[in-house]
Amino acid sequence: MSNPVTHFEIVGKDAARLQRFYSEAFGWQMVPAGPSYAMAHPGNEHGINGGVGSAPEGGGGSRVTVYLEVADLEASLASVERLGGKRITDPVSVPGGPSFALFADPEGHVIGLAIPRQAAAR
Repeated sequence: MSNPVTHFEIVGKDAARLQRFYSEAFGWQMVPAGPSYAMAHPGNEHGINGGVGSAPEGGGGSRVTVYLEVADLEASLASVERLGGKRITDPVSVPGGPSFALFADPEGHVIGLAIPRQAAAR
């Protein structure tokens, strides 16, 4: 697969409740990564890590997003738009972390694009 799903994000109104739920229901380790966000580590080599927390200020309500690894955010967004998708978030670089962007597919599903931290640093 050329652009694998490499991250997931589950956000809602009550970060602590969501983190406790996924930790207790599935044994995920939650590593704090901000005041209302934690990195979720399923602890299995067959799974992917993700994040669980509250939506950013003004970021809307509850949502689940998967992130696809890409080599070039702008080129991927241009392809999405050419095929009928819509750019939701321009590329953002997280200090010490990945670079990402969001788009909506033709039916409105929001999907993330990401360049991992190691690749973004190059």
